[in-house]
Amino acid sequence: MKNRSTNAFSLAFLDVMFCGFGAVILFFMIINANTFERREKINYDITGEVRKLDIEILDAKKYLVELNNSMQEVNDELTETKGQTHEVIEKIKKEKIQLARLDKDTLAKLKSIESLKADLKSIEEESNRLEGGAEAQLEGDRLREFSGLGQRQYLTGLKMGGERILILVDSSASMLADRIINVLRFRNLPPNERVKAAKWQQVLYTVDWITTRIPSTSQFQIYSFNETVSTSYKESSSQWLDGSNGKHLNNALTNLFNTAPEKGTNLYKAFASINKLSPPPDNIYLLTDGLPTKSSSTNFGNTVSAKQRKKHYRNALEQLPGGIPVNIILFHMEGDPEASSEFWKLAQYTNGAFFSPSKDWP
Repeated sequence: MKNRSTNAFSLAFLDVMFCGFGAVILFFMIINANTFERREKINYDITGEVRKLDIEILDAKKYLVELNNSMQEVNDELTETKGQTHEVIEKIKKEKIQLARLDKDTLAKLKSIESLKADLKSIEEESNRLEGGAEAQLEGDRLREFSGLGQRQYLTGLKMGGERILILVDSSASMLADRIINVLRFRNLPPNERVKAAKWQQVLYTVDWITTRIPSTSQFQIYSFNETVSTSYKESSSQWLDGSNGKHLNNALTNLFNTAPEKGTNLYKAFASINKLSPPPDNIYLLTDGLPTKSSSTNFGNTVSAKQRKKHYRNALEQLPGGIPVNIILFHMEGDPEASSEFWKLAQYTNGAFFSPSKDWP
């Protein structure tokens, strides 16, 4: 028997090799399948994040556009405000120039008035000497004297006398000047400067003139009013003062001369205060410059129309007791044309007198 040669690559060896190779291929296929699934999942997650970031970027761009628009609006408003500020500054400059011109004109007029007063004084001193005898009889029972430019009672038509005389003095801010622009200028001054206003000084001297003609046998009371009512003689608010008592007269006048006009005019409260006096007055002197700007209740706002002022006046008349003569001394105010007519009617209706003095009276 011949010896056979041994073949390393027999069928059994090939079977083993192919089985091993198949196992490797199978293993590779299993691993590759899992890798694909993980890759797809990772890609899906990354794609979601990218989309989320894209949405956030889009929202941020929209917000940026809104911010830019808002910034543009703010810039436009700032530009408009700067323009308005410039206009206001220019207006203030013009107002200052106008005020300076008015101050200059006022000073010139005051100097002219002083010159005219000096001329009138010499003329009226001569007239006083001629009327000396008659005046001595008229002044015989008076406790106070009035130093002015002569005696002008014959010009007023006011009815002097009465057993109980009430003097109502408007002390609102409008009593500082005849023109609104000057009222605005004076009302911002301190009280010690407001009392020096020319119009208010004329009012005070008019009250002084009236008090020198209060009979010694009469009683009197002086009320000043703006938005509230107060008595000039602090020791007595709702009681009559003795006309023969010089202390009462002097103290009442001193307190009134120290009163600085301010606030609005409430004629309703002024007339209502008359009802607190017992017995009631039999003669009233009302010194004012126009229809009231305040009603019975508190008003809100800084402006009042002519129609509203007339309505406030009508309401105030309801508080005025009947049967008492009301003598009106009206110091004209700019922008109140109906005041003269309304107060003249009141004087006629109550059998009183209406008088509007010139700027150099009394």
